[in-house]
Amino acid sequence: MSGAFLENFAIAEMYKAFQNAGMDAPLYYYRDRDGKEIDAVVELDGKVHPIEIKKTASPNRSMVKAFEVLDKSLVPRGQGALVCLASSLGALDSDTLVIPLWMV
Repeated sequence: MSGAFLENFAIAEMYKAFQNAGMDAPLYYYRDRDGKEIDAVVELDGKVHPIEIKKTASPNRSMVKAFEVLDKSLVPRGQGALVCLASSLGALDSDTLVIPLWMV
């Protein structure tokens, strides 16, 4: 259950950040009939930005494999992120940031 609590905490913090900036939170959850999930999809500036939340300090590319489903969308996919227990900001690749939970 600790992973679910971590996801809930991260989503709540993202929601609060938008609210504190005076914005409606454009946060969505994605799950398709094949069971592919994305914990949060943020729609900003005409793009969708996928966010995965994991309870790990060692993120890897396979954790964000589901982001590819958004490539079929009519709305272009923007920068994605993996929020996790990493100690510092980084990147998995040119399209996906690694964001420590404490930065959310």
